[in-house]
Amino acid sequence: MSNLQVTEIKAFVPSKDFEVSKQFYQDMGFTMASEGGGVAYFHYSHVSFLLQDYCTEGFAENFMMHILVEDVDAWWDHINQRDLANKYSVKLWPMQLQSWGMRDFCITDPSGVLWRIGQNVA
Repeated sequence: MSNLQVTEIKAFVPSKDFEVSKQFYQDMGFTMASEGGGVAYFHYSHVSFLLQDYCTEGFAENFMMHILVEDVDAWWDHINQRDLANKYSVKLWPMQLQSWGMRDFCITDPSGVLWRIGQNVA
């Protein structure tokens, strides 16, 4: 019998300015564990993604990531305390209660990638 156990899935997140994006994610709280060949590996606790030094026209603005957290208010405070919206001239949406039973907010990264950070409340 074959072992089809999956241990991880990671997205390749595009970046228009690799250096700025790497700093943004570190300021957001992610750890850059490695970098090489135009790819940086970021993680926070047990979740991770790969930031790529590549972006085609319009791709980043149509790319979305979702983080499910235990305490969305703590993340909201964390993002605001680090003043990421002003520091990187990115958009930060206010906290909302969604009809599907989640409280969340959104922030774009410097390339336009939308990050939805939310907590299940229902």
